[in-house]
Amino acid sequence: MKRLFVGNLPSDATEETVTTLFAQYGKVRSVQLIADIFSGKCRGFGFIGMEGHEARAAIAGLDGNLYCGKPLKVKFEEATASRGGRR
Repeated sequence: MKRLFVGNLPSDATEETVTTLFAQYGKVRSVQLIADIFSGKCRGFGFIGMEGHEARAAIAGLDGNLYCGKPLKVKFEEATASRGGRR
């Protein structure tokens, strides 16, 4: 399974609306939207779990396309460097 980053989502985005958006490219295995701690609304980004070929199709089909008046950013999740420790 591949994890996708999706950015530039509207604040009223829900797991259901994002699942519907990505489901046209394959089975959505997981959705994790990052919410504001105080308002509970979407902070504009999240992560989607899909199989590899379906994830590539979703990137090709959705990246840069308008969604609620804003161009979506869809790409594979980037590995982050470990935090902490000495440099």
